[in-house]
Amino acid sequence: MKFQLLPMPNNETSRLSRLTAIITLLQTKRILTATEISKKFGVSIRTIYRDIRALEEAGIPIFTEEGRGYSLVEDYRVPPVMFTEAEANALITAEQLILKNKDASFVKEYTEAVSKVKAVLRSTTKDKAELLSKRIVFRQNTQHDRTSNYLSTLQMALTNFNLVDIAYYSPDNEQTTTRIIEPFALYSTQENWLLIAWCRLRKDFRTFRLDRIQSLTIRADKFEPHKITLEEYFEICRQKFLPTPDIRLSKNDANFVK
Repeated sequence: MKFQLLPMPNNETSRLSRLTAIITLLQTKRILTATEISKKFGVSIRTIYRDIRALEEAGIPIFTEEGRGYSLVEDYRVPPVMFTEAEANALITAEQLILKNKDASFVKEYTEAVSKVKAVLRSTTKDKAELLSKRIVFRQNTQHDRTSNYLSTLQMALTNFNLVDIAYYSPDNEQTTTRIIEPFALYSTQENWLLIAWCRLRKDFRTFRLDRIQSLTIRADKFEPHKITLEEYFEICRQKFLPTPDIRLSKNDANFVK
């Protein structure tokens, strides 16, 4: 007697895909509401409630925080998710762009991260990704100049709310000053990375080009997280320095650190 596997109904297939995607989503964010998840997948909130119950019954340790949403129990991780060919291509494209970046620490950390991602790719996808990496070129920074090496360290200080001591060179007055700063945000121009931080010396927000930071030390001391959002900060800058803060900050950032 021959047995034939019956295809899974389309609605069950889509639900299985959604359940897997919900687990992945919960790994990428600390907490998610049912409303956020329902909008993401285009289903009702009631459906998400059923999905969460199904995942809990399957042994996935989901923590429900009353009035806030759902999160995975701390330190719980599912096995690596296989990347599609399109997703792998996107990562390889980003890698080639980042290799032209002028901050050495950023290049190093991203390259190591992508190596781990490549390790879980299927053999055929891995071969295609390798081919693609040889067929993409970004012309900017063709000499692979590295003008700073502090981006990775400052990212850690920013997310952990650590105070930072810097020695900063200002070409405007050809002086180096020492500052205690509270990292707030990072952004990139075509040529340089810039740090927005609260300067305790000037008692105001200032921007610092990473290639002008001559030395940097992360303190164990913490600072209170800033209540203002990055969007609100840029809006304040727009009102002070029209037409846009980016033009003012990127071209005349030395004026901000006098």
